[in-house]
Amino acid sequence: MPEGHSIHRLAGRHRRLLRDRTVAASSPQGRFVEGAALIDGARLVATEAWGKHLFHHYADDAGSEPLVLHVHLGLYGKFREGTGEPDEPRGALRLRLLSRDPDDADDVRWLDLRGPTACELLTPPEREAILARLGPDPLRRGTDPTPFVDRLGRSRAPLGTLLMDQSVVAGIGNVYRAEILFRHGLDPHLPGREADPFTLLAAWSDLVDLMRAGVRSGRIVTTEPDHRERYAGRARRTDAHYVYGRDGLPCRVCGAEVVAAQLAARRLFWCPSCQPPGGGRRAI
Repeated sequence: MPEGHSIHRLAGRHRRLLRDRTVAASSPQGRFVEGAALIDGARLVATEAWGKHLFHHYADDAGSEPLVLHVHLGLYGKFREGTGEPDEPRGALRLRLLSRDPDDADDVRWLDLRGPTACELLTPPEREAILARLGPDPLRRGTDPTPFVDRLGRSRAPLGTLLMDQSVVAGIGNVYRAEILFRHGLDPHLPGREADPFTLLAAWSDLVDLMRAGVRSGRIVTTEPDHRERYAGRARRTDAHYVYGRDGLPCRVCGAEVVAAQLAARRLFWCPSCQPPGGGRRAI
């Protein structure tokens, strides 16, 4: 499932592609016909992401109530975009947005959506109801980390479980979970209420930096150059993470064997030496 940085990248790409343009909307698959009809001929005025949720805001010149397209990609959803005339729709194409510049016949832009978990039209209050169920998003500028630290600090649940709860923090997936816990020497099984709040605040700040870098590059890279096989240049895929996907391999920092186990229905990776039971020290 795409993590939050990917959804913020999509919001930016869609904004550059279609903002302030009128769209022709259709649902070739037939599963979003009514919703597509409501935004057909409307103008895209804004896009945004909150965690793993993507929103398009539409308006029309008649002054009707704004409509919000809400998309959650889930495990299988994908967007495809392009310029020029698109191919004929094929397969399970949930939504196609097509925009033609009335003053330039060559300026044609399109966006296709396949296989999302959610594709629905909302009113602004319905969008607010979704946001009310989500925790703070590290990628939204000016976000106060206090609710994140307070929520973890009140819970008996393990940190590794809490970080996958979108009502605690929005946008973190399995990769960021494993990597941020490692970078701050936190035992994934430590109850949130037993974690040092200053360490949690530092982890939030680190998440902001790492996820912003992910938006810029389109990749999750959490390793420092000194801990990679190749010290200079762009991090290779095999150098990008400290513990995620590296069970059975030596820790990049201490050499102990990285281990894995199921936690919160996903496979969690950690170093038992750098993240000892009960807390530990900052690993990097």
